[in-house]
Amino acid sequence: MGYAFALVDVFSDRPFGGNQLAVFPDASGMGAQTMQRLAREFNFSETTFVLPPRDPAHSCRVRIFTPVQELPFAGHPTIGTAAVLAGSGPGRRAFTFEQGIGPVPVNVDGETIRLHLPAPPYESTDETPSATTLAAALDLPGDAIVDSWYAGIGLRYCFIRLASPDLVDQARLDRSAWQSSIAGGWSPHLYLFAGDLGDAARVYARLFAPGMGVDEDPATGSAAASLVASLAHRSPRRHGTHRLTITQGVAMGRPSTLHGTAHRENGELTEVIVGGCAVVVGSGTMDIPAEAPPSAG
Repeated sequence: MGYAFALVDVFSDRPFGGNQLAVFPDASGMGAQTMQRLAREFNFSETTFVLPPRDPAHSCRVRIFTPVQELPFAGHPTIGTAAVLAGSGPGRRAFTFEQGIGPVPVNVDGETIRLHLPAPPYESTDETPSATTLAAALDLPGDAIVDSWYAGIGLRYCFIRLASPDLVDQARLDRSAWQSSIAGGWSPHLYLFAGDLGDAARVYARLFAPGMGVDEDPATGSAAASLVASLAHRSPRRHGTHRLTITQGVAMGRPSTLHGTAHRENGELTEVIVGGCAVVVGSGTMDIPAEAPPSAG
């Protein structure tokens, strides 16, 4: 059976930047096993599959797969899927995607696409790897680590603030050190960044996520959501709006720009927004054999 797909560069305003994504805009009848095989075949950070919604009030259901596993939520697949669906017909500018973390509203405003997480399921822990452990995993000197913490929305991350953007570029994942000391922790995904964390924060970042089958990710929307939410959560201000601009993917030759916003009232996160551009760069059809039914027993 033939299934149409589109290729999208997400969090970039031009081709060959940002994070690559394959989108199957009509995956009706496709099973999870086939979805996982297709994600492995494309070998992008993620591939998405659009299905009819379970709730007719929603636009569709979107399943997200890395080359090795399904995810409950991810930012660049959400943004890129909206770009493809918005281009499939006039007037399609607002969507609600059913995902593993619940309904995710998405709006298309010109070239900018924003996902909204009302009452986001933010989580964190006081557990933190030591600076020595992190420095060893990143092949950096111990004094390169300024701060670190765990946080997540849908996906968990270990956020590591480094002393300078140059150190972000110098970092190299030591898989042996990572496997022995970090892989089994609260989150194995290392998001390293440097920059200004003021009211309109700007940071330069990289992500290593071998636990998801992603050696390095050029743009990570769920991490942007988690980072801006964690900055708001860690702030002494109980009310207000926190904004963040992230440059990522430069070291990979795929520069990306992500914008995050977190709203906080009475000390509680009320909404997180992640936005950016996306460019559809190609399309095609995959001829997929019928999936064998599961065996009895």
